[in-house]
Amino acid sequence: MKKILIWIAIIIIVILALGVLRDQIIKTALTITISQVTGAPVHMDGFSLGVFNQSVKITGFKVYNPKGFSRGILVDLPKIGVVYDLKALLKKELHFPSIEIELKELGLEKNKDGKLNVDSFKVVKQEKKQEGQPPKQMPFQIDLLKLDMGKIVSRDYGPGKEPVVKVYEINIHRSYKNITSAQVLGAFILAEPMKAAGIKGAKIYSVAMLSGTAFLPVGLAFTFAGNDSAEQDFSVSFDRAYEAGLALLKQKGQVIKEDKPAGNISASVDSADITFKVIQKPDNNIQVVISARKYFLPKPEIAGGILYEVAEKLK
Repeated sequence: MKKILIWIAIIIIVILALGVLRDQIIKTALTITISQVTGAPVHMDGFSLGVFNQSVKITGFKVYNPKGFSRGILVDLPKIGVVYDLKALLKKELHFPSIEIELKELGLEKNKDGKLNVDSFKVVKQEKKQEGQPPKQMPFQIDLLKLDMGKIVSRDYGPGKEPVVKVYEINIHRSYKNITSAQVLGAFILAEPMKAAGIKGAKIYSVAMLSGTAFLPVGLAFTFAGNDSAEQDFSVSFDRAYEAGLALLKQKGQVIKEDKPAGNISASVDSADITFKVIQKPDNNIQVVISARKYFLPKPEIAGGILYEVAEKLK
């Protein structure tokens, strides 16, 4: 009986040792991959993979500032809890029924050139464009994301020798559904706390929205006019609104047809069909109405993202 117990103990120790080694290998691979995707240094204290309960626990996850900024921490996530779908993984699909993220602090930084660190991620800059057909990515789906947001510490190095520091206490807990790419998840984690704090003007907003994530920056004046459209009134000339829309659509995608006298532009952005319309109103204001459909499905969040950027150009 004693020998049996000894052998059982040895087997348990071996299994635990293999588990620790496995977790360490995955942790190292993840750190390298995420660093390559973001273009910034990444560190995590702990990683634990549960095979039987199909879960992952990550502790002390930190993303540091990209090149061109201080060596401070951009994102501090003390705890990340993931429930994954093992059957989907065996089919080479990334399906996560739920992910819980605790965001302790977002370190927002503006350098002396006026650039934001969150806008220097690869997901925003899109500097490295591959020739020919891009590599096929594994299908990605998060059913439910729970995000606990702590605070934002903002440092502006522009005005003088010492940075101007502001702290935004957020302390809110929100849930979101149907996130369909790792890039969007990264943009989402950065943009949502900024939206909650009322920080405007960052490119990261439009990245998340144009990627199909249904959220909008705080303080927008437009309304959703239909199941695929958004609209907003502006106190500017017809010509200025039309040219701003035309320039943005050329920048973001491809203009298919334009009719300035009628105020209409048809374009394609991120594989979505966009209709941009400028309407002259009796009160001398103009109204911009944008609709978006992707694979015949209404995409008001994409319409809202484009309208947000048009509004930024018309300020």
